[in-house]
Amino acid sequence: MTSITISEEDFSKFKEFFYRKTGMQFENSKRYFVDKRLIERIEATNSGSFRSYFVMLRFETTGEELQKLVNLMTVNETYFFREEYQFKCLVDSILPEIVRKKKDDSPIRIWSVPSSSGEEAYSIAIYLLEHWSGIDRWDVEIISSDIDTEIISQAKKGHYSPRSVQNLPDKILHKYFTYKNEGYQICRDLQQAVEFTRVNIMEPLEVRSYRNMDVIFCRNLLIYFDDVSRRYAAEMFFDAMKAGGFVCLGHSESMSRISSLFRVCKFPEAIVYQKPLESR
Repeated sequence: MTSITISEEDFSKFKEFFYRKTGMQFENSKRYFVDKRLIERIEATNSGSFRSYFVMLRFETTGEELQKLVNLMTVNETYFFREEYQFKCLVDSILPEIVRKKKDDSPIRIWSVPSSSGEEAYSIAIYLLEHWSGIDRWDVEIISSDIDTEIISQAKKGHYSPRSVQNLPDKILHKYFTYKNEGYQICRDLQQAVEFTRVNIMEPLEVRSYRNMDVIFCRNLLIYFDDVSRRYAAEMFFDAMKAGGFVCLGHSESMSRISSLFRVCKFPEAIVYQKPLESR
């Protein structure tokens, strides 16, 4: 049984450090979750104590240990066609609005962040293929990003448990998946339709290459942020988007309570948020 303990002071120091690095906050109710994962990494690195581990974590130049810790601390709970009404909104209202105002033939860019294990991005691709007639006329780029490198590797593999695909109609399941190794393997065409990348949206240098997005799906991430981090994320999304682009948040999240940069759009299928069009 481990003799390593995490004190209140240790927990406070780590919370503040992790917040500065990722924008994510841990409440006291998460003590067991955090302590268990910290002790796991302290033992794995033979640091011996929280203090030694924390010094190594702060001054490590490669960032490898921080990434391993981030991978442990992030929650990746999702499934195919989660909050499906937003995908319906995408094909019935958002994309028709975007193409109506497009002035060139550049690809439509959709960014899913966080990617988790890829269900959201692949759901978007499936929904476009099944329900959007414009897919035959327009090129679409789907980028899916996460801070967790292990979950990105999992997403790229495209292999899912029966639970992950339980909401998919049988027709869709049999069309795009093959039963394999007690789970479901997504088809190669869909794997190639999504670009998976690693990004920390709290790091300006990492997000500046994400530009000209038409639609951003950021669902159930901002609930882990405080008000300051939420506003920063909203400003980052604003800069990453084309004028007239749309942001889709989780059902319990509201951009109106975070930032006044976006205007509220009440489509029949869902409430989303739009970057105002440039003045003419």
